[in-house]
Formats: sequence, C-alpha cells, structure tokens
Amino acid sequence: MLTAAGCRAADWKSVTAGEGFDVSAIFNCRFEGRVELSGRSSIDNSTLSNCQIGDGCRISYVRLLAGYRVENGCELRNIGDVASSCVAADGRGSATMPRVATMNENGGREIGVFRGMMVGDAYLWAKYRGDESVVNHFQRLAEKEAAEKPIGHIGAGCEICNCLSIKNVAVGDGTVIANCISISDGVIGDGCRIENGVIATRFLLGENVHLENGLRLTDSVVGDNSTLACCEVVSSMIFPGHEQHHNNSFLIAATVKGQSNVAAGATIGSNHNSRTADGEIVAGRGFWPGLCSSFKHSSRFASYCLLAKADYPYELNIALPFALVSNNAAKNRLEVMPAYWWMYNMYALKRNSVKYQQRDKRLSKRQHIEFEMFAPDTAEEIIAARKLIKIWTEQAYNPALSKVLPPEVRQIEIVAQGMENSKRKVILLKAGKAYKAYGEMLIYYAMSVLTRDHQRTSESEKPHYDGKSYEREQRWHNIGGQLVAENDLKKLFADLPQFSSWDDIHKRMDDLWNAYGEQKRRHAYQTLLDLLLCDSISDSQWRQLNERFEEICKTIEQQAKASREKDFENEFKGMTFDSEQERKAVIKH
Repeated sequence: MLTAAGCRAADWKSVTAGEGFDVSAIFNCRFEGRVELSGRSSIDNSTLSNCQIGDGCRISYVRLLAGYRVENGCELRNIGDVASSCVAADGRGSATMPRVATMNENGGREIGVFRGMMVGDAYLWAKYRGDESVVNHFQRLAEKEAAEKPIGHIGAGCEICNCLSIKNVAVGDGTVIANCISISDGVIGDGCRIENGVIATRFLLGENVHLENGLRLTDSVVGDNSTLACCEVVSSMIFPGHEQHHNNSFLIAATVKGQSNVAAGATIGSNHNSRTADGEIVAGRGFWPGLCSSFKHSSRFASYCLLAKADYPYELNIALPFALVSNNAAKNRLEVMPAYWWMYNMYALKRNSVKYQQRDKRLSKRQHIEFEMFAPDTAEEIIAARKLIKIWTEQAYNPALSKVLPPEVRQIEIVAQGMENSKRKVILLKAGKAYKAYGEMLIYYAMSVLTRDHQRTSESEKPHYDGKSYEREQRWHNIGGQLVAENDLKKLFADLPQFSSWDDIHKRMDDLWNAYGEQKRRHAYQTLLDLLLCDSISDSQWRQLNERFEEICKTIEQQAKASREKDFENEFKGMTFDSEQERKAVIKH
C-alpha cells in the first residue's frame, strides 16, 4: 500500500510501524536506514533516514529528516534539511557534542553542549579554568550525557516550518522554529521561539528564549527568558533576563549576568587592544549600555550600571553598582555617579524588582534565578563601594580631618582611582549623597529580607543570630542566575570527583538553592552588623531599624510615583494629544 502511494525504501525490512499505524496518511516518501513510525502520524513528500517518529506527528515537504527522534505531537513542514551527523553505525546516535567557544574568541573557554544542559552548567565549565582536573571532569560528565541523550532529538509538541537547514540541533519541548535560514550545532531549551531570518551556529539556549528578526548568533550561551533580535552575538555568555532586540548592536566575547538591556547601536567589545582576540567583557546583573555606545576589551562593570551614550575610548573597571557612567568629551574625563538609580530613577528601580518575575514564562524552571535587585551579591558590591568612596574622599581631603564624609563633599572634585585605563581624570559625582544612598540601600535590602514574613512595623520579630560565631560571606558567585557563596562553590569543586553525572551537580545546586533563603537572612543580619559596627542588634536598635525601614519604603513609593508623574506633567510629552481623554486612552499605564 505504501508503494502504491508513491513511497520507496532502500530496505522495507528496516521500516517498522507501531500500533494504530494509518497507512493512508503516508504518501510520496522515501525511507533510508532504520525508520520507526508510530501510530496516527501523517507524513508526505519527505525523505526519512534513521529516524523515530512519535505519535500524532505531521511531517510534510521535508527534503531530508535524518538521525532524529521526533517526539509526540510535532509538526515539521516545508524544511530543507533536519539532520544530525551525530549518528552511530546502528543509527541510534553517538557521544558527539557541538562545541561552543563561549566568553573568549580564542577558544580557551570552549565547552560542549548537551541535552538538558543549563546556563549555570555552561558557566561553571567555561569560567573556572584554573583547575585542569575540574575541567576534565566536566568534559567526562558531558560526554556521558551526550552518549545517553543523542543530539538528534525534537521534543514533544514542537513546530518547525519554512526553514532551510537545521543540523545537529537538539530541540526542547514546545519549541517553535519558523522562517529561519540556518540553525546548526546547538541545544535549544523548552518553550523557545526562533523565527524570521535567524542564523545560529554553535550555541546553547535556556528555556523560554526568543531569537528573532535576522539575529546572528555564534558560539554563545543564552539564558532563560531572554530575547535577541536584529543584532549579532558572538562568543558570549548571557544569563537569564537579557534583552537585545534593536538593530545594529553587537555583543562580542562578553559575559552579561542577566536582567540586562542592550540598546540599539551598542557595540560591546567593538575592537581589540592587542594583536589577538583575547579580550573579555564582564558585566554584572542589570547591565544597561546606552544608544550607540561602544566599549573595549577588557572591561568589567558592577551590577546595574547604566552607561550614557558615548564612545568609551579606554578599558573600564566600574566597581560602583547602580551607577550612571558617562564620558564627558568636552572636559575629556570619565564621570561616574554612584547610586544613580536610587537617587534619580526610583520608578525604574521599583519596576525592575517585579518585571523579570512577571516575564518568567518557563514551565519547568530548572535554572534557579535570583530576581531581586538587592541580594547578597549587590549588597557586597555596595559595601565595597562605600569603602571606595570613603578612600577617594579622604584622598581629596586631609585624611586627618574626619573619618566620615563631610556634607559639602559633593561640591568638591573627587578623583576615583582604577576605573579607567588612562591618565585622564575619573570624577566621582555627588559622592556624599551617593554614600548616604548606599547606606539606605543596605538597610532596605537587609530589612526587606529579615521582615519579609512579618508586617513592616516596629513590632516585627528581631532575628536571633550570633554575630560573633560566623563571618559574613563576602564573595558570592552568580552561576547562571543562582547566587552561590564562595565556600559552597569551593566545596562543590572539591566534591566533584564523587559526582557521576550532571544530575548530581544539579542536585547539589538544588540543595544550595533550598538553603539559600536562610543564607540570605544570615547575610542580611550581618550586613546590618557591618553597617552599625556592632556584634549584635539590641531591641532598641531593631526598633530604630524598623522605623527607618518604614521611612525608606514610604520614600520609595513617593519617589517612584514622582518619577512616573514627570512623564505625565511634561507638556512636551503631552503635546501630541488633543485632549486628556485621548492621552489616557493611549497611555494606560
């Protein structure tokens, strides 16, 4: 009957059909090698080679489908090639993995990618290269994963249509790939959308990632809930919650630690300062470069740095979080305003604290993510920033004058050291106000954590921690979105020989995540001890902290409202509307 329907096979004995097989739904097909067909699938005008087709699939006009297992409920339509070369002699797949030269164009951080891999796994393998035995163990575990879960796999409920070529790509459940040019040598997480002219080569995608509109992606890892479009990304490690969907921007050899937004025309890693492509850029959470900005390798940015539009001519090391950075070309100097977000952009600060959680549309949520802007990592950056401001201020004055910042400090020119690789000045703006703002941010962080399960009143129960019995964990590592204390990370590496699979690593990360809430509370308490310069918090101090916290919360609400109201009170922003009713109908939020 299949022959009569225009089907051909190199060897019909190698073609098998499952229960409920509907022969009338298959016509004009060619079968090569071992092909397994499940019941209730429809296949026409296609060539299948060494494939397993699940139940309820629809395959139409696929020039070649080779070396793949297609799970239930998939639709493949109008495709050139969907092929995997990672196939052993029996057609069942091999341990071959796509290789991704992430974070550095020279390939010194190259990793293999496999089905089930998360951005945290990729970062552990690519980043911590100091111990060769650790790197080799990651390699062995990855090879085992690749052998057990071959790359030629299309998950359940996927839709792939109108594409030229898909080669050596594992596709996660519920993924949509449409109108793409070429996708090769990569792993796609569950629930992703890839459409409209995308070219992607050697990559790893987390869950709920969107690639769109002419994106070119090479040798990169893209974290969960991220969107890339109309741009070029090469050899980069991107953590969850990244937005880069404007024209003409590119990201080269960069590690961006999530909750970030790259504006149109921004060229990050725009050129090299040596004869080889060995530079890297590392940006903490909340990285936000302005329109048409350019940065050089190698540079590093603290969390939530906002960079004004400029061509930054030198390498940067911005150690002040929540800062506004600008290149003052007229005065030929770099200017940095610490705590800018807190002082002048409270609406965005408050909005950011919820929007990334609202955008988290993942189903399984395997990669743990810290969504809060104020967390142990940013708190430690703030503590370090306050010390730097104090040092730079004392250098601008006579250090013997005072141990604290005088009120008039913001009027004095303070030169910051070590933030730019040049001989020109780096000026700190509004240092006194920023120092005070950083202190308020620490109180807000700590009290938010410690009173989260209680009413925000002076009656909130005081936590009982012994500040003398343990030291504050001052180093936190962002592992693909999950914050891990340095001691815990060291123990993970020490225990690595005991792990026989990546699932064992994932279990350890799950355990650390489960313990993170208590770690965070301890850290918040210790942050208050550092701020108050004491070993324990008295009842009266706790009442004062609650009262101060309430004041800060009210200020945040007022400033956020005031920041937003500026958009409505600005006569220029309202001049395109003929009436208040028209404006309200258009601008609903």
